[in-house]
Amino acid sequence: MSAITAIRAYRHWQPFAEGSYGTSGGSAEGFDAVVVAVDTASGVTGWGEMAPLGSFYSDAFAAGARAGVAELAPQLLGMDAAQPRALARRMGALLRGHPYVRSAIDMACWDAAARERGQPLCEALGGRFGDTVELYRSVPPLAVDDAAGLARRLVGSGYRRLQVKVGGDPRVDADRLRAVRDAVGPEVALVADANGGWTSAAAIRFAGMTGDVDHALEQPCATLSECRAVRRRCAVPMLLDESIVTLDDLLAVRSDGIADGVTIKLSRVGGVTPAALLRDVAVEAGLVVTVEDTGGATIDTAAMVHVSLSTPEPVRGATVDFNAWVTADNATGMPAPSGGRLAAPPGAGLGVEVQAGVLGDPFVDAR
Repeated sequence: MSAITAIRAYRHWQPFAEGSYGTSGGSAEGFDAVVVAVDTASGVTGWGEMAPLGSFYSDAFAAGARAGVAELAPQLLGMDAAQPRALARRMGALLRGHPYVRSAIDMACWDAAARERGQPLCEALGGRFGDTVELYRSVPPLAVDDAAGLARRLVGSGYRRLQVKVGGDPRVDADRLRAVRDAVGPEVALVADANGGWTSAAAIRFAGMTGDVDHALEQPCATLSECRAVRRRCAVPMLLDESIVTLDDLLAVRSDGIADGVTIKLSRVGGVTPAALLRDVAVEAGLVVTVEDTGGATIDTAAMVHVSLSTPEPVRGATVDFNAWVTADNATGMPAPSGGRLAAPPGAGLGVEVQAGVLGDPFVDAR
């Protein structure tokens, strides 16, 4: 038994390297991350990280994560870190709802369990499918010419998949998408991501104006019922992201044929444990599965890559190198991207070496 002897939590501010980052709902200047360390009686420390993209983006906010971790940590001491599924159930019983609060602790327990077994996290999750995962980068809701210019630079850096942010005026968004497609050519995969910002009427207008542009449409509206209405009028593949929180959400998407693929964000669903369950169900349902998160630096990026690599390649979507987005990092050992793809760090667990010195003093130190 790898009894938990201590849980420490740190606040880590991570400014964006390119200034503010925007979606249809708002913008942020960086990630306000929570980094968690779980110490065990066997001498192993596991690490986890979560960061909401501001309180405007999803049902999560940084101060709530810190308060929730402080509430949970003392109540998990003595539990077996090598049984993260049991820990996940315990956390769900102690704090109903608020899955984002549990995410960093859950990740840290998976890291500790895999480190103790000497396995990379992807293998501890049941299987490694390949050595690298494809990356995407986002094109914010910029003016048309600026968006096209940024897209060219990103493709020049090796990225072969771009996420073009939409969700505002459908005509302006359509012009931006078309300009990006013209700028990068036909070989680059494009996703138009509205982050749930449109009404169904606005999304249907956009779909009508862009049916001849090769792309996929992601999360056009906030609710499943609205997305279902858009799906009936959409000529391109549809993906859902913000709508995927619980297993019931995923089953509704599958039974109603609302989407061709889903994005599972670790912190939104509550960590690695529920993400792996949702991923497995989605794979069996024949959906394309993207595994990523709402934000973070190298610790979180390593987890996203590992969970992605444990997803079968034919149905695996691209993930994102959040560690490249920020100027303040928290770990070393992440390989550099190559050809728009990223490998998992070598070694057991997450495979990264956390730089605890940059994190400052813990705001939680339960032991």
